[in-house]
Amino acid sequence: MFCDYHVHSCFSDDSSYPTEKVVKDAIAAGMEEICFTEHVDYGVKTDWPAEESRRSVLGRLPVPVLPGQEVKNADYPRYFAELDRLSRLYKDKIRIKKGLEFGVQTHTIPAFTKLFLDWPLDFVILSIHQVGDLEFWDGGFQKGRSDRECYEAYYREMLDVVSAFPYYSVLGHMDLLKRYDSHSGYDGFSNHRDQIEQILRRVIADGKGIELNTSSVRYGLDSLMPDRRILEMYRELGGRILTIGSDSHKKEHLGAYIKEMKPILSEIGFKEFCTFTKMEPEFHPLSRL
Repeated sequence: MFCDYHVHSCFSDDSSYPTEKVVKDAIAAGMEEICFTEHVDYGVKTDWPAEESRRSVLGRLPVPVLPGQEVKNADYPRYFAELDRLSRLYKDKIRIKKGLEFGVQTHTIPAFTKLFLDWPLDFVILSIHQVGDLEFWDGGFQKGRSDRECYEAYYREMLDVVSAFPYYSVLGHMDLLKRYDSHSGYDGFSNHRDQIEQILRRVIADGKGIELNTSSVRYGLDSLMPDRRILEMYRELGGRILTIGSDSHKKEHLGAYIKEMKPILSEIGFKEFCTFTKMEPEFHPLSRL
């Protein structure tokens, strides 16, 4: 079973990869299933006004973001209409699942709850992309904080969100902060082991899962994402629900390193990985040997 469960297209603000081209490239790569997970980040991004969205459905392709223009979340009516169209068009070649990546913060939980209840979804990645509307990628969150303070606040927010928000499938790239502190040498796992264990116990108790995000390879990180020790802890605590995704934004990212990660997961002790249909996990063997 070759599939990619973390895929962005031109419906995400940070990608220009046409959605139909993603599907064609996935088919050419031999994928049996793909799940689009476009970005939604309430607090730092807004939704498309309804009148703009309705007009743009006819054009299929998203309206490009111009310099200085406000960045918006995925255009839901156009996005889901396009996935329905592509599912019909390529139904004999690949399964296309409807997903979103929710960049949840504690104060944006009501907005994400409404979003989840408004649209039909197969899969939701819950990611912590900001804390207090401060971004990681531009250093706004890290400014004035030590590494310890950053990780402590990051994992505290993560625990608060998973404790209060039930509408997700897996917790995405759990130690995302290391992408932005890769030169500091700070050991986020050892120094915050108790916080991580609390989060994983809550995820497992709620019947949710985590993802293995293969983008750690292209970012040149010296560990998996999440860290292998987090994956080991998750398995030892009884975690079974696990997806694998490339976090792709362009053709060269799509499906990258997914096949290579499966033997590593087997070494850790995992027997299965998951896909999702209508928010329900479906288990597939990592190895048929």
